[in-house]
Amino acid sequence: MPSKRLSAVLCGLFLAAACSTPEPAVAPSTTAGEEALTASEALGEYSSLDYCSLVDQRKVIGGGNAVKPPLSSFESCRLEFVEGANRYTVTTGPITSGQDPNNQPYEYGGPLPEGVSVQQSTFNEDTACTRLLTFADGIRLSVAVTSDNTSPADRTARCRIADATVGSAAGVIGARQVGRLNLDQRSWGRVAPCAPLDQHELDAAAGAETKPAPALSGHSCIRGKVSFSLSVGADTTPGATEALGGRQVQVTTSGAFCQVTTHRPIPGTPERVEQATLSVVGVDGAPEDATCAAAREVAVAVFPKLP
Repeated sequence: MPSKRLSAVLCGLFLAAACSTPEPAVAPSTTAGEEALTASEALGEYSSLDYCSLVDQRKVIGGGNAVKPPLSSFESCRLEFVEGANRYTVTTGPITSGQDPNNQPYEYGGPLPEGVSVQQSTFNEDTACTRLLTFADGIRLSVAVTSDNTSPADRTARCRIADATVGSAAGVIGARQVGRLNLDQRSWGRVAPCAPLDQHELDAAAGAETKPAPALSGHSCIRGKVSFSLSVGADTTPGATEALGGRQVQVTTSGAFCQVTTHRPIPGTPERVEQATLSVVGVDGAPEDATCAAAREVAVAVFPKLP
């Protein structure tokens, strides 16, 4: 499963995707007769995008050795490899948009499709190197690289890998070779995540006047204090479980959040599972037990609606 450093990066990117306001694209001007490339033109339908199709392992890991096959999730692709004495994790995705003060200009030296630029993010930059492949409509594809070596000297290596991953994605997009997910009929990747949150049973936990807000990817949604995400993860031995909403779930806490997670096996893929995660953030000063009680109530209302 992702490390705490990687989870922090992805959490920040997801919140930006679901809650931010649009901002103008940061892209080079086009020449006469050429059109700037938008995200939808480059990536197709977001909910079926195979992020791992954007990752050319040979370009990304160079002389390193892959630890395991890439993990293709609904909103990202995670690749782990070893180079020298260090282990790196490269996460491509999700797509985001909107204002983010952490995003800064970056002079990327490689070729890019017309109207596409690259930005860098200062978020968590002490432990991660993040690049943003930015399309003409302002939608961004994130690339984040973390490593088990957190010394300042390793930052150069992380950013070299991030640039190589950006180059891989740009090459695939330019060649029109972006792939699609192959989902079985009962896959949670086919679920519209905002639909289960749009019910009165969640008014108390989420807030009566709140409305579901989808992330661009099509696999995450936020309604007030409640978020719901669908993903793919490694099939690991679970901790303590309990029955909620007709499913076995794990209840965990992280800071002010209480999360309830359940899993579904993927046919023909014994080392991977689909996972659905509900998260409720506590009100200022609310005890942990109260937040988890609300999260359990949400799970009872939402999980029965999954295939």
